Amino acid sequence: MAKFYPELTESLQQFIAEQHIFFTATAPTNGRVNLSPKGINTFRVLTPQTVAYLDLTGSGNESSAHLIENGRMTIMFCSFQDAPLILRLYGKGQVIRPGDEAWQDLLSGFPMLPGTRQLVTLAIASVQTSCGLGVPVYDFVSDRSSLIDWATHKGSEGLQEYWRVKNQVSIDGLPTHLLREP
Repeated sequence: MAKFYPELTESLQQFIAEQHIFFTATAPTNGRVNLSPKGINTFRVLTPQTVAYLDLTGSGNESSAHLIENGRMTIMFCSFQDAPLILRLYGKGQVIRPGDEAWQDLLSGFPMLPGTRQLVTLAIASVQTSCGLGVPVYDFVSDRSSLIDWATHKGSEGLQEYWRVKNQVSIDGLPTHLLREP
């Protein structure tokens, strides 16, 4: 049975800390829904009502474009081990980029990873748990190093060029403002 909470309880914060993967969902007013898996120890609970993740360079930048347009975001965790549980965080997301006022303060709580392009925060409107009885049991083996290796190989200039070519607009043509001047 689903339960709703106004914020993250201590036990839900502990559950989040134990997870190796989370999923982000955003959607523009008109266009495609984006659902992305994330990992590599990039998620942090800042307060019981605010969370953030370090957004690494990817093939697209859909979440950024959607959040600029309307801010709607859901983040989901699910237990693949032990007791089943699905945890959804609903709220208003915001993209923080290098040069933004909050960048340095927020960045200090995350690992320094090659390919970091922005931070995403979520002001939680509500938290929902549900049973997760249909989620299979999986064993975590390790994080993949491929994304970090790729970003390291690209280097700073190569990443800037990649962002310019691949991460400036969403697949629906919405701007991401990734390379805007601060």
